[in-house]
Amino acid sequence: METDKKTDTEADGSGGHTREVRRITWIGLFVNVLLSAVKFLVGYLGFSQAVIADAVHSLSDSATDVAVIFGVKFWSAPPDDNHPYGHRRIESLVTTAIGLALVTVALGIVFKALLAMRETHIVQSGWIAIIGPAISILLKETLFRWTIKVGRGVKSSAVIANAWHHRSDAFSSVPALIAVGASVINPQWAFVDHVGALVVSLFILKVAWDIIRPSLMELTDGGASESDREEIEKIASVVDGVEEVHAIRTRKIGPSIYVDLHVLVDPEMSVRRGHDISEEVVRVLIETGPDILDVVVHLEPYEGGGGAPGL
Repeated sequence: METDKKTDTEADGSGGHTREVRRITWIGLFVNVLLSAVKFLVGYLGFSQAVIADAVHSLSDSATDVAVIFGVKFWSAPPDDNHPYGHRRIESLVTTAIGLALVTVALGIVFKALLAMRETHIVQSGWIAIIGPAISILLKETLFRWTIKVGRGVKSSAVIANAWHHRSDAFSSVPALIAVGASVINPQWAFVDHVGALVVSLFILKVAWDIIRPSLMELTDGGASESDREEIEKIASVVDGVEEVHAIRTRKIGPSIYVDLHVLVDPEMSVRRGHDISEEVVRVLIETGPDILDVVVHLEPYEGGGGAPGL
């Protein structure tokens, strides 16, 4: 006997959650375009190649904003005949793409820094060039905190990944800021920019891996953590009428978990009573379990001891 219980959680994305995701991402897109324009202008006026390169980085961030804005429409769609488990894995694909974009940015910073270390900086940067990276650090860190709060609130890995992309932009502006300051003070100190860029690139690569790893686990049918599985077994085991729980299988779909488990009950119990117990297992798991979206319960006879006949 099997009991399958679905919730309306997946429909949330078409309402308030989707609007909230799009709102914060549109703000991020606007900030990225504005920062790019400011950095290009002050970088040009201040003769700073580092700031101009930072402007290109900010402009590249807009691509991930666009990916989230258009992607949320698809991963928030309700289940259909072709996608009975919903479309949540589209979010994982977008998250992975954002992570790979961060890897590309980090490797690009490393490559440019290594090349620039062999060059001689002839033109001294002007103080005006400091405005671009300084504003970028302030705005992108604020945007990071705002975006990650929204991402955690709606439990969206793609939005959280985009938030970390904002922070990576803030950190990548630090070498540009240092470079301008060093160049203004003494043109021979410009090498500080490239050393700092290498350090920042390592941080960005670490963030990218932290973003990509859970998404790859989901795309390869990775299950819930051991602690989550133990919690699922504990919750199901205390339901009245359940003698034993085993064969727990889980599958991650976005931030949520699909659960498949076997419940052992009194073999003399009526079908109706067994069905009621299955429904109760489903209810308590969804209500109190670790972000469980759907549960399939398989009933089996308990051979370890007999109980009173069911109703």
